[in-house]
Amino acid sequence: MADAYSSRVERFVAQSTTDVTALIPGTNMLYFTGLSFHLGKRPIIGFFSRRGHAFIIPLLEVNKFEESAPVQARLFAWSDADGYRQAFRDAAAYLGLDAQAILGVDGYTMRVFEWLALAEAGIAPERMTDVGHHLMMFRAIKTEDEVARMQRAVHISEKALETVLAGIKPGMTEREVAQRLADEQRALGADDVAFEAIVLAGERSALPHGNPGERTFKHGDIVLIDYGCKVGNYPSDITRTFVLGTPSDDIRRMYSAVYDANAAARAVARPGVTWGDVDKAARDVIESYGLGAHFTHRTGHGLGLDGHELPQIASGETHLLEPGMVFTIEPGVYIAGVGGVRIEDNMLVTADGCQSLTSFPRELRTL
Repeated sequence: MADAYSSRVERFVAQSTTDVTALIPGTNMLYFTGLSFHLGKRPIIGFFSRRGHAFIIPLLEVNKFEESAPVQARLFAWSDADGYRQAFRDAAAYLGLDAQAILGVDGYTMRVFEWLALAEAGIAPERMTDVGHHLMMFRAIKTEDEVARMQRAVHISEKALETVLAGIKPGMTEREVAQRLADEQRALGADDVAFEAIVLAGERSALPHGNPGERTFKHGDIVLIDYGCKVGNYPSDITRTFVLGTPSDDIRRMYSAVYDANAAARAVARPGVTWGDVDKAARDVIESYGLGAHFTHRTGHGLGLDGHELPQIASGETHLLEPGMVFTIEPGVYIAGVGGVRIEDNMLVTADGCQSLTSFPRELRTL
């Protein structure tokens, strides 16, 4: 695996328009190096460039770095007694980071005190540029290993949902079902849940990102379940909507709109199609039902280490889908006082089309 991380670093550096790129602990550092450090008050920064790589690192973390040695890098260790500023100056000198050099930083994660320490080390602030979007675009193309981990997570999540659904009955609470889902996914081999499950009943299902609470299930309720798990740091993210008992005509109409929108978006997704056109395919269907005002979020998002990544399946996005991208398709309709319906699938762009990693039935199901 160390070779895979080195390859990622070298490919990114070869494409970079900056002299050096700096990463701090988080998913970008994990993706490119395999290193998982706590993001705390002690600065840890990895620098990657054509002339070499370097790490500013607290003395107490040196053994951890050397134990895994995922990439070859010069270490500039610092102690609490001496402070980190000299390590910043020494690393800048080693990398040739002077007032003329261009330093790429991850604008999504770089903190002010780290940015100031870089400036104090002689790097001109106006020569620091945000490469966060470029990093995320690089990560948007998944490897076979990344896809395999997400497929495994999907398999676990879908099996867990089937088990939990068999036990749902009136009187249970949203929170109880969410906990059962978490426990079942872990029992089936998940490393952890991907996020706290959204389990919402009845009128509360009209909250797109509502938190499960003590609301009990009643006959006729919509039951919206948005959940997932992680395998090797990679997630599943699935939503299915059910009805406890007999659905009303309003619920059937909402469900038909979302079901057809999900199918339309999946049908149009393939290499060369814009992210925005996938969103439009779903949105046009829901608008044809007269429910466009109740579709209040984007159609989907990329999946990966961060859960929500690129591509962004949203209106106006002109980037093109490429083979290897993994994303969600999750149109929804939410009507206050009635409830909400969402159907979410995890999609992989292939060489000539798009494959659903999720296989859990999409048709309206009563419990």
